[in-house]
Amino acid sequence: MKKLLLLLTLLLWLPLAQANEAEYQRGYEAYKSGDYKAAIAIWQPLAEQGDVDAQFSLGSRYYNGEGVPKNYGEAIKWFEKAANQGDASAQHNLGVIYERGQDVPQNYGEALKWYGKAATQGILKSQNNIGWFYQNGYGVSQDSAEAVKWYRKAATKGNAVAQHNLGEMYYTGQGVPQNYGEAVKWYGKAATRGHADAQFNLGHMYDKGQGVSQDSAEAVKWYRKAATRGNTEAQYYLGTMYVQGQGVPQHYIYSYMWLSLAKANGLEEAQKVIELLTEVIPSEDIAEAQTLAQKCWDSSYQNCPE
Repeated sequence: MKKLLLLLTLLLWLPLAQANEAEYQRGYEAYKSGDYKAAIAIWQPLAEQGDVDAQFSLGSRYYNGEGVPKNYGEAIKWFEKAANQGDASAQHNLGVIYERGQDVPQNYGEALKWYGKAATQGILKSQNNIGWFYQNGYGVSQDSAEAVKWYRKAATKGNAVAQHNLGEMYYTGQGVPQNYGEAVKWYGKAATRGHADAQFNLGHMYDKGQGVSQDSAEAVKWYRKAATRGNTEAQYYLGTMYVQGQGVPQHYIYSYMWLSLAKANGLEEAQKVIELLTEVIPSEDIAEAQTLAQKCWDSSYQNCPE
């Protein structure tokens, strides 16, 4: 009798689940077309009926303010409903909200709880964030070795932030013996995925010959990649490489341009080199450098000279 009742329940549930899936997809198509309000109108009743995908999507719309005013309280409500049904992305998002204190008191312990649930389901960002908490002692006793463990979990699966962080641990010798070769390896993995800080760090290691043979041209290559992603230190170092003609032909105009961008981004140290350059290059070259810097800035570093 129990088996018969279970079978009947399953037969009744399947058409309903299929109908909900089709309705959710209709909302998703509206969302993709930019009609956020229509998507919410479709997802709202599904979410109230317990559809986990609709709950997560509704929470995301409130979190981002798409189709509705941004409302972290509503986002939390729907993320919690989805998270309690085991949705890993909702669990991660709750971790972020509690970490940042968005419409709730900042609570590292609560953030760690949700990151932990998401991490066990393979969410790489959560694994990295747990590593960050252990490295800095947020909501847990500081433990560099435990931080390395979590960074490695995410790094080996391709998370660029974790790869960079693992490189930092090897560079500084936190939780592992200091090893520049391993630092280069992990910085390199993150750098090839476009992580600007890793690109700068990799360039700096080539510049100084740490863990690799000293190679100014390779340093310039990585400094440039990081600089065009807005890394201020890379902009400064690239400017100094042009001043000295290291890894690139000496070029005072390009040097002035990159140093100006570094200064505009808040690196006051760049001003000292700019003052020295103004003593050795003509005013028309300074004007050209300023024009190039403005073009580079206005294009979000997409229109910078090589």
